[in-house]
Amino acid sequence: MAILQQTVGQVVRERAALHPETEAYVYPEHGIRKTYKEFDQETDRLAKAFIGIGIEKGEHIAIWSDNKREWLLSQFATGKMGGVLVTVNTSYQSSELEYLLKQSDATTLVLGEEFKGNNYIDIINAVCPELKVSDKGNIQCGKLPHFKRVIVMGENSYPGIYTWSEFESFADRVSHEQLEERFNSMDPDDVINIQYTSGTTGFPKGVMLTHLNVVNNGKLVGDTMNLTERDRLCIPVPFFHCFGCVLGTMAAVTHSTTMVIAEQFEPKSVLQMVQDEKCTGLHGVPTMFIAELNHPDFASFDTSTLRTGIMAGSPCPIEVMKKVISDMGASEITIAYGQTESSPVITQTRADDNIEKRVSTVGKPHSEVEVKIIDPATGETVPAGVPGELCTRGYHIMKGYYQNEEATRNAIDPDGWLHTGDIAVEDEDGYIAITGRIKDMVIRGGENIYPREIEEFLYSHPAVQDVQVVGVPDPKYGEELMAWVILKEGAQLDAEELREYCTGKISRHKIPRYFEFTKEYPMTASGKIQKFKLRELSAERAGSSQG
Repeated sequence: MAILQQTVGQVVRERAALHPETEAYVYPEHGIRKTYKEFDQETDRLAKAFIGIGIEKGEHIAIWSDNKREWLLSQFATGKMGGVLVTVNTSYQSSELEYLLKQSDATTLVLGEEFKGNNYIDIINAVCPELKVSDKGNIQCGKLPHFKRVIVMGENSYPGIYTWSEFESFADRVSHEQLEERFNSMDPDDVINIQYTSGTTGFPKGVMLTHLNVVNNGKLVGDTMNLTERDRLCIPVPFFHCFGCVLGTMAAVTHSTTMVIAEQFEPKSVLQMVQDEKCTGLHGVPTMFIAELNHPDFASFDTSTLRTGIMAGSPCPIEVMKKVISDMGASEITIAYGQTESSPVITQTRADDNIEKRVSTVGKPHSEVEVKIIDPATGETVPAGVPGELCTRGYHIMKGYYQNEEATRNAIDPDGWLHTGDIAVEDEDGYIAITGRIKDMVIRGGENIYPREIEEFLYSHPAVQDVQVVGVPDPKYGEELMAWVILKEGAQLDAEELREYCTGKISRHKIPRYFEFTKEYPMTASGKIQKFKLRELSAERAGSSQG
């Protein structure tokens, strides 16, 4: 595939012209269905509203909610008028929101009213107390000098905040010609999106992605899944994350595929959507697929229309992958690997890859993408079969981190290679396996141990639903292993039995010294397990048992 020189807005118009009557999106929970023709018209009107309310090209618009229709429309409307969408993690609290609004120089915040008991209106008022006494559109906020306006996704009235219909009415002030002038002034290389890295280490950094980045990554992801206008893709992963707004919405829109959207993930309602809407694709992180497969009513749902989808976000357990194929019927499910800085997908398994490749690797690099695996100490490329750091180069590399040149230089070398920090191994056929993060690697008595390998082995125990392995400090060996195990519903198992299960099957130095049983892991809102928190907890637990 040649690189598409298209803006997000051009893609929407092209698809509306090609497949005007195909459904663009469906919200089953609200009974909303819109065709690509209607989607194009809706996003034109919203683009006019963004212009009418005073947002200039290149201005930063933060968006904070679960997968609401207003979020979806805003993503593609800003793609038609040149606003830069700054995506906000749904679980943020006041200090995190303040950091993001300040660091991103956002002038505007579009928000839902609440999420999982968090009242977003209260939180923005805590960050900007002046809001309650400010005129709408003219907020004077001491902590946030660039901040001007707040728009709520709804019709409840709050001081200083535009309701959604008030915001939409600004479209009436903008002519068709004004919209076209703005639309035509955009370049595929313009930044269109800033996504903050999930902050599993240090302060989150704002990754600047262009039209070119997200349009082409979405296109290549969908090509690899063989998406067409006849497909219906269920998207229960959050929009604020690349998984939702590139692998989900952008992959769908670049192929005229219907988006079947869940505002929030709930395993039973997702299974219901797949059945009722006859979805052919389903996205999710492994924990989502585990929750669906283990739902007590799983067998009562018909998922036979499923063909494809993506499991990504964290390493995919082999046993889970096999069940998604055999029990859910998604025979062409793919694994995708990447990071926000690479917009995000670098490698993906193909629909016709055998099960072995699909469960043991993250596939091959996309076309138009270069990959090399280097020795982190020397920078030299390593031969096949030898672990090293995965580096990548191509159209998909971010513009950089917003207002953070030092971090950008640390991530992207002078030759344009993005250093991922992931340990990878390439096999003879060019397939890549990710064996862990450089910082996750455990060195026990001089032996390098990759937690992923031990996790995969422990998953094979019939009572184990999920497992995470981390290193803990040890006075004798430097580090020891601790395994955090979630058991299947009703299963019983103790540390001694698990140790026995390992004996004779994996090397003695790879058998975890400590086993902890838990019901859940510390997670980011995008479904990533926060291993650094598990490590902190593990160090405490191991320390007390050593004492």
